[in-house]
This record gives sequence, C-alpha cells and structure tokens, in this order.
Amino acid sequence: MKTKGAILWGVDQDWSVEEIEVGDPVAGEVQVRLAASGLCHSDEHLRTGDTPVPSYPVLGGHEGAGVVTKVGAGVTDVAEGDHVVLAFIPACGTCLMCSTGRSNICDKGANLLTGQAISDNTFRVTARGQGAIPMCLLGTFSPYVTVNEASVVKVENQIPLEKAALVGCGVTTGWGSAVKVADTRPGDAVVVIGIGGVGINAIQGAAAAGAGLVVAIDPVAFKRDSALKLGATHAFATVEEAAGPLGEATYGRMAEKVIITIGRTEGHHVLGAQALVGKGGRIVVTGMGDFADIDVKLNLAMFTLLQQDLQGAIFGGSNPRADIPRLLKLYEMGLLKLDELITQTYRLEDINQGYADMRDGKNLRGVILYDDADY
Repeated sequence: MKTKGAILWGVDQDWSVEEIEVGDPVAGEVQVRLAASGLCHSDEHLRTGDTPVPSYPVLGGHEGAGVVTKVGAGVTDVAEGDHVVLAFIPACGTCLMCSTGRSNICDKGANLLTGQAISDNTFRVTARGQGAIPMCLLGTFSPYVTVNEASVVKVENQIPLEKAALVGCGVTTGWGSAVKVADTRPGDAVVVIGIGGVGINAIQGAAAAGAGLVVAIDPVAFKRDSALKLGATHAFATVEEAAGPLGEATYGRMAEKVIITIGRTEGHHVLGAQALVGKGGRIVVTGMGDFADIDVKLNLAMFTLLQQDLQGAIFGGSNPRADIPRLLKLYEMGLLKLDELITQTYRLEDINQGYADMRDGKNLRGVILYDDADY
C-alpha cells in the first residue's frame, strides 16, 4: 500500500516526509494502522550517525500503538481489530534468551538494523523504489506498518493508544532499568542521571519500588521540576552538585543504585556515576552512545575495593509480552503516569521540529499523532 513516512537519507540530514510503499503481511506478520508514535532519542542516534546502519534510506520510529488491520497466514496471537503496542525488540518465545526469561535480548533482535523482515529476509518498505530499513523492523514514523507478530503485544481496548505507544520503548526501558536491572529495594538511595524519556520513567520505577531517596540529575530546570512531580525526592543540575547532599542524606554511604539515562552517553559519565555509588552499589548504563566509542572511565581500584557492579541494560530487562500489559494496568490504577509524560504532540510533517524541541530540552516526550487525514 502507498502511504507516507519520515525517511532519513543520510547522516546529519533532516527527516524527509514523503511517499513510501508498505508491503502486505506474509506468513507470521501483521499490518497495523498506528494511532501514535513516540519521538525517541534512539532515532536521533540514526540521524547523527552514532548508531550506524548498513545503508540508506531508513524509515524511522520504533514506539507505536494502533489497531491491527491485516494478518498473515499462521498468525494466532492477534486478529483484525485488536489493539496492540509494538515492542521495539521482538520476542519470539522460543530462542534460548526468550526461553530463559530474557526476551528483551531475543535472538531475533540481531537483525533489527538490517531492514530485512524476520519472516523472509526481504524488505517490507520501499522509498523512491529502494528498499528502506524500518527502525527496529517497525518504522513507526508512518501511519501503517507491517511487522512480525513477535513484535506485537495485544493490549486492552480501553487504553488510550497515544499513551500506550510510549510503553513500546521509553517507559518500559526506564521503569525496568530501576525496578528490574538495578533491582531497587525499599529504602534504597537511587540516582538517575539524565531525565529524558527514559530517565523520567526510571524515576517513576524507583519511587514505585520503594526507594527512600530518588535523586534526579539533569542540567535542564524543566526536567528537574518534572522529576520532582513524578517521584524524585531531590533534583540537581550536575553530579558534582548532587554529591555533597547525597552523602549527607545517606550518612556517607552514598547511593545503592545509580542509573545513567543520558541521551548520548559517553565514557566519562560512568566515572561520574561511580562518584555517587557506595559499597556494593550498582551502576546501570541504559543510555546509548556512539557505537565506535570504546573508552570508559572507571576507577578500577575503587571498583574492586568497594565491590561495585557495572551493568548494561536494554529494554529495562523486561519481557515485553508480560511487562507491557502489566505497566498499562499500573497506568489504569494510577500508579504509572503516562499522560504527564507527553509535553507536546506533532503531525508527522512536523517531525524535524519535534526533534529540535527534544534537543533543546523542551520535551519530556514528544508524540506524533495520526488521524483520518493520514490514512
């Protein structure tokens, strides 16, 4: 089908909204008419080149929710008319990772940036006659997507789809980074460095897990204020500014958990986090950096002597088929805030303005909304 999409034709170029073609679902796939797509920082990494792709063009977007319009042969998990959230990492359910409860690192995720569909290794999206790589094999910067059923999670119809879209990546990643990967315990002191679309949800997760102190660090005052409204007990502009008060509040023990959710994480950020974590503490690195960056700064002596952990995290260590519906249930119960995350909504044609606002620190989350004019 012919529709439109936001296409990237090279590094440091703007998104180009133009006509694309999305193929019909083959066996094991579904087509979804999206209601919304989040503007996640990971797509900005495509534009800057921090996340390399084998070729261009690229159809951006990997946070989406909508209604199933077509199903391919053999699909049993969902049917036409079902409301679904797209998980940015597929969960096949049968690989070693999935079968041992780690579907956030499902083996099917190995091809996420190749553009080749899981079902048959061909392209579902074309732009100007060329095969296009849909971000995370989703490409939610288009009102229609054709995706593998491993990337689709059915949700209850009463959940607002424009809110549910955020749970496909940022909310689940942030919440899980605090609750699952950091393993926040009641009474812990937790620090979150970088209060964007992921960090704000690490704040929510740490507070929900019963942390005694939840410290937000971000240079943008608006983001610090937002963190205080969504569960943080303290907020500071820099690591250096936070260190003294954190030490006083913990009687010198410092934090049990420090979570790095900076939009573009660099090696020196780990050393900053280490200055805030105490004995037996854990540093969780959730933020993404340049794929070519291999330099991490760490005080190895203190790392050993204080028996600290350094842990990577993807998708918040979550199992999307179980955790996406669970988080949306918490939203219905008022225990997870989603409405408050959306600072601004945009048309697809305004996507470059949306990312400019993100870079300028104006948004917690920007969201593209689709309506009848887009279908």
